[in-house]
Amino acid sequence: MANPIKLYRHPLSGHSHRVELLLSLLELPTELVFVDLAKGDHKKAAYLAINAFGQVPVIDDNGTLISDSNAILVYLAKTYGSGSWQLPDPITEARVQRWLSVAAGQVAYGPAAARLITVFGAALNAEEVIARAHTLLKVMETELSDSPFLIGSEPSIADVANYSYIAHAPEGNVSLAPYPNVRAWLQRVEALPGFVPMQRTAVGLQAN
Repeated sequence: MANPIKLYRHPLSGHSHRVELLLSLLELPTELVFVDLAKGDHKKAAYLAINAFGQVPVIDDNGTLISDSNAILVYLAKTYGSGSWQLPDPITEARVQRWLSVAAGQVAYGPAAARLITVFGAALNAEEVIARAHTLLKVMETELSDSPFLIGSEPSIADVANYSYIAHAPEGNVSLAPYPNVRAWLQRVEALPGFVPMQRTAVGLQAN
């Protein structure tokens, strides 16, 4: 690799953290580039030139620009992954894709949305998004009852895609107490060599 991969991100963005986490797990040299969302840097012309949707994260891999956190995870896994981080066959890839869709769907509109209310002041219905979060967590609790990671015995980008917002769900007043399998899964991800945490915010159930 000629130069570090540039990661345009915000430290409180779970989407950004997904990518930062995988870069670290894959031991890829990385340059973190702070995008000040509060000042609207992501909506300015210079940033829109690298991501027309005006969102974080974006990576610049020596001139190759990739946006969308899940798309970046797939790119990094296929380009630099080995072992369980690769997508070695269609069945594995399909199982991972299912959880990438969950990360973009149920997670985004459940625990991630609940956290948007408390951390960023989003005008969303707290009761509704918290209920969605618990619906998701009940499914995850069941599926993790006989599997240490989301698609089997080894970690994959499915775990990386879903970890950040589940780990930070209490910030959005979503309790993880009823879900021992989910909490054990979070601990297994956190025990992986190269794990890096996402900055916590003292709001919601994390306020004390």
